[in-house]
Formats: sequence, structure tokens, C-alpha cells
Amino acid sequence: MKTIHIALVGNPNCGKTALFNLLTGSRQKVANYAGVTVERKEGQFTLGDRTVKILDLPGSYSLNATSPDEKITRDICLGQHDYGFHPDVLVCVVDATNLRLHLRFALELKALGKPMIVVLNMMDAANKRGIEIDLDKLEQSLGLPVVPTIAVQSHGADALKQKLAAESFTLPSIDMPDNNLANQDLHQHVRKILHHSVTMPSATASFDDRVDRVLLHPVFGLVALGLVLFLMFQAVYAWAAPFQAGISTFITSLSSILVQVIPQGLLLSLLQTGILAGLGTVLEFLPQILILFVFILTLEETGYLPRAAFLLDRVMFVSGLTGRSFIPLLSSYACAIPGIMATRSIQDPRDRLATIMVAPLTTCSARLPVYTLLIGAFIPKHDVLGMFNLQGLVLFSLYLFGIVSVFAVAYVMKRFNKVKSEHALLLELPSYRLPNIRNLLIGLWDRARIFLRRVGGIILTLTVLLWFLSSFPTAPVDAVLPAIEYSFAGKIGHFLVPLFAPIGFNWQIVLALIPGMAAREVAVSGLATVYALSDQGENLSRLSDILASQWSLATALSVLTWYVFAPQCISTIATIKRETNSWKYTGIAVFYLFGLAYIFSFIVYQLAFALQ
Repeated sequence: MKTIHIALVGNPNCGKTALFNLLTGSRQKVANYAGVTVERKEGQFTLGDRTVKILDLPGSYSLNATSPDEKITRDICLGQHDYGFHPDVLVCVVDATNLRLHLRFALELKALGKPMIVVLNMMDAANKRGIEIDLDKLEQSLGLPVVPTIAVQSHGADALKQKLAAESFTLPSIDMPDNNLANQDLHQHVRKILHHSVTMPSATASFDDRVDRVLLHPVFGLVALGLVLFLMFQAVYAWAAPFQAGISTFITSLSSILVQVIPQGLLLSLLQTGILAGLGTVLEFLPQILILFVFILTLEETGYLPRAAFLLDRVMFVSGLTGRSFIPLLSSYACAIPGIMATRSIQDPRDRLATIMVAPLTTCSARLPVYTLLIGAFIPKHDVLGMFNLQGLVLFSLYLFGIVSVFAVAYVMKRFNKVKSEHALLLELPSYRLPNIRNLLIGLWDRARIFLRRVGGIILTLTVLLWFLSSFPTAPVDAVLPAIEYSFAGKIGHFLVPLFAPIGFNWQIVLALIPGMAAREVAVSGLATVYALSDQGENLSRLSDILASQWSLATALSVLTWYVFAPQCISTIATIKRETNSWKYTGIAVFYLFGLAYIFSFIVYQLAFALQ
């Protein structure tokens, strides 16, 4: 069977990734380019006797690369670097509602003289706006094959598939020499093409204009953004509760079955108090994480995120950041690693460094298990004003605390760093569109798969290791304390506890923090494992009940404060090193994050303890 390789290339917001998802479905994989921390998405599908392999390249406005991700796109299109993928044809995706901007890049790609197809995506949106495109004239003007697609419809890519199945991929005719490309007025060329083949009633959609009058208003827009974020954090609690209860019931039932079929001994201890107590507790937070991603992915799909970046630009500039920092920081709420990597789109070096240094302060989804565990244990399920969930309000406050910390640290960095940045925010505001269910489901499945892979990989490994350290050596015959007190883990915890005693941490918390450096969620499974082994047969169906009975409120607040600041993730630290290529800035980040965590935990604990 013949295999052809195609590269999807185009401007950001052209629907390129939606088209990729439509063509490949679940037959895709996500990785990094060799030696480069830029994400790559590859997939494949079958066309008759052909296997089509697709590479979804990072969005780019020009071959004159100004950031690392644009450099990847440029190098693959030019064939200047071997990234393990050599496209037989370039498929340039353009937004049919924004041809004035997107066709410019298509002309740049055409000048390379490589086999190429132009895809007019979002044809449904163009038709709704009354934009008339004569495909034959456009194809004649460009000198390239042109096919229409609607990436959000199940058969929206049929025309592209037919073209790929029948196309012999001949080289395009070049009407402008490659070495003179930089001197050509591409915008003027695009205007001639549009005049010849496109009838456009207005430059922007009237619906977009009406909505933007509210969402981009300097006052009402900020209020709307605050309401969206507030709803998101309320939903994380309210919507996830039934699903969490179902997972908890399943884990409890499975534990009961194990007791009936496996005799008392090390195997039962490993399965029940090691794996189920640890991993089961972490799995309960999967619904909350997925609900958080539903909101983030929906905001991306609707085209709201660039508008939020524009809206916050002035506010962020005062603190030493820019609107371009918004999307990387918002991505960090899912995970700081892709958020830090997303700073590659920030052209100014000072702004990029500042964003990298404060990204770990954003409240990533890995903190969510710790937050919800302690909030569920110490914050009552009361309604506020008859319409708000108190636990959701506390969670929102923690996220707000993280946001304030980001701005405060960025402001301090601005005062110390006297290098001025060029503050010029240029953003394309895409048309509003309804989120596509297929893309949402694929995005959620990807996030669930990543989470479950972490649960079955690093979290399982560290949970079993912690169980071993907590179980051996066994307690002496005349022991009067819980067995874990005599184990390796007990000795490690007691050795370190004097350092953390001023902030209210007991030895169990200290012990859970150590494996938690590999992944923040491990702290929850670590607590479940430690308390399962230290409470001598107590019913452990609810870890939160145990914490509520053994911790003071001051200790719980101190732990929550610690997780607002502490860089409890080795992968994040490694990503900072890779992106900055500096041990100096990596060391500064680790030092100030741990320093803030200890100082603020100390203040919170001492105040709460004094007020008890």
C-alpha cells in the first residue's frame, strides 16, 4: 500500500487542527520534535489503496520565523531540517472568512515550488456572512488546486480526500521568483486575487461586532471574564460530585471484594492500602479535571481566548507582562509544562522570561486533587446567599490567590529587570463560532489519557515505593505505636519534621511531599497510603474524614498555602531549564517559589493557630 505524507500548514485560528482531528479521528499521536520542546501531532487515515500520514504543523503567519514554533514550520516546509517527516505535499489551510490575511501565507508557501493544495476552511461561516468565492477563478489566480472544507462537519473534508486520492501532486507554476519574494508586495497581490474571485459584503461579521462591543468593553468585558472564570470553578465542584461518588463507591466495593478473596498478608496490604488507597483517591479527581478542561477547550473553540488576551493586555502590562502572556498562563491552569512551552509565541525575550518564571504560580490541574481533598475535609457544604457553593468559593479564592501572586511576582521582576520591552500587542481576533463536539471529545480524551497514564505510571510506581517504605521493616513484637512508626518512611518523616514544624506540617505530610515532587497528585495518594498504614485497621473509605479528625484547621490552611506557591513538580523545573537554557534562572525560580511557599505557609499557620 502506497503511503503519502502531507503537512497541514496555515495561520493560527484557521481550523487546521479541527481538520486534522476530522481526518484522523483517534488515529493520532502527540509527541515532541526530536531535540525540541515543540509539540507535534501526527495521524493517519486510509484513502483507497493509499495510507495518508498527516503532520499538523504549528500555526505560523510567515516563513520569516520569529519564534521557535514558527521555526519548526519554516524548516519542514523548506526541508532545511530533518525532523523525521518529509511531506510529499503541503496542504495550506486558510480561513474562508479571512482570506485577506491568510492568502498572504499561501503565496509565500507557493513560492517554495513544492506540491501544494489550498484548503478553504470554514466555508459554512463564509456562506452565512454572504461571502461569495468563485473557486474556479481563485484556483486560476493562485495557480494551485483549491478545495472547500467544513472541518466541524462529519463529511466536511470529502472534497479534500477526493483531491488527495486523485491528485498527482504536480509542482505549481511560480509567477514570482523565490529570491525576489521579500521585495514583492504580497498584500497587493492578495488584493488583486480577492478582487478577481471574491465578493465580500463586509470586512467583519456584524454578529462579532455586536458581541465584541460587550466582551471587549474595558469594564463590562472584565466583568464578563470574571463571571466565566467564577462559573468554571463553581462547576468543578457542583457537576463533578455525582461522578466522584460513583468512583468512590466502585473503589470501596473493589476493596471489599479483595478482602474476601485474598488472605491477610503483604499481598492484600499492597493491593488494598497501597494501590487502592493511593490510586483510588487520585482517580476520584478525574471528573473535576475533565470539567475544568471542558471550559478551557470551549473557550479555545469559541474564539474567546485571543479577546481575553487583548482585554487583559493593559492590566497585565502594569505588572510587567503583556496580553501575549495570557494564553500561556491560561494553558498553565491545565499544566505548567505546555504553558511554559507556549511562551515560544512571545517574541520579546524579557516578556517571555517573565512569563516562564511566573507560570508555575498558576493553579494547574495537578493541584486540584490536593485543593479539593482539603476543602472537602475542612470547608462545610454550605450555600452562600442561597446560590453559591461555599466550597466552590474557597476554590475560586485559591485560584484568585494564584492570579494575584502571578501579577505581584511579575511586578517585582519588572522593578529588578531594567531592560525595557517593546509593548506592541498584535492579535488576530477570529470569528466567534460554536464549539465542535468532536473536537471537545477528542481533547477531553487526550487529557483523560494523559491523566490515566500518569496514574498507571509514575503515580503507581511512587505509591508502591511509598507502601514499601511504610511497610518495612516490620514493627517489633512488643510495639505500642502504629507499625509505620518503625518503618523507613516513619524514620524519614520524623527526621525532616523539625524543618516543617513551624508551618504546622506533621511527619505524614512531610513524607507525602517527597514523592509529590515527581507529580503533585502523588501527595494525595501518598497521604492515603501513609494514613492507611498508620491508623491500625480504621475504616479508610474517606481520607478526608481522617484528615479532618487528625489535622487542625491551621495545618490544613498551611498545606493549601504551600501548594499555591511550591514547585512540587520536577518536570516543570526541567521545562524551565530547557526553555531558558539557564541553570541560573532555573535556580532562581526554585528558590523563590519554595521561599514564598515557606514564608506564606508560616504566616498563615501562625495566624490561624493564634485565632483558633
